[in-house]
Amino acid sequence: MADIFSLFRKIEGEGSALPVSCLVVGLGNPGKEYEGTRHNVGFLAIDAIAAASGAAVTRLRFRALTGEATVGGARVLLMKPQTYMNLSGEAVAEAARFYKIPPERVIVFCDDINFAPGKVRIRKKGSAGGHNGLKSIIACLGSDAFVRFKMGVGERRHPEEDLADFVLGKFSKEDRAAVDALTATLPEALSLWLSGKEAEAQNRFSK
Repeated sequence: MADIFSLFRKIEGEGSALPVSCLVVGLGNPGKEYEGTRHNVGFLAIDAIAAASGAAVTRLRFRALTGEATVGGARVLLMKPQTYMNLSGEAVAEAARFYKIPPERVIVFCDDINFAPGKVRIRKKGSAGGHNGLKSIIACLGSDAFVRFKMGVGERRHPEEDLADFVLGKFSKEDRAAVDALTATLPEALSLWLSGKEAEAQNRFSK
């Protein structure tokens, strides 16, 4: 009897010359109340990449809104997990198992309070750095060797400010403009990375 997952993958691949070989994940929280918050910049990244590639990230699969696109010559599954941030890894791991994607072919866009709005750091691996979404992905994949585009959202103005309140807060007008300017560059940065020009992507976009 044929592997049912193989059959599903064959059906998914019909109409596309390439099979899905990479997961591109934007981290955030579902729901209107979280739109535009610092913690949801990963969703903004996926929206920009989808728009640039003509994809629609609307199909609910693997507990995530998903859509397929071709970026940098690779067929990718764009994902916006709907599990809430702390359980993001469950959605990522489910899709990775289905498509047989190794951690090295998982790319995650997430917020980072250590960088100013408008800045991004690209890393091939590393610790969660206190980010619960990354922590969940590391635990569920059993590896920290996945690529992450860490998007700056700024630091707390006061050290005593609650971190959860800060990341779930919304940007100032100026900071949001900087984030939008960054987001507009991410489709090109991702395309370079997936086409094998990793050094160029880091030199041009990673601050």
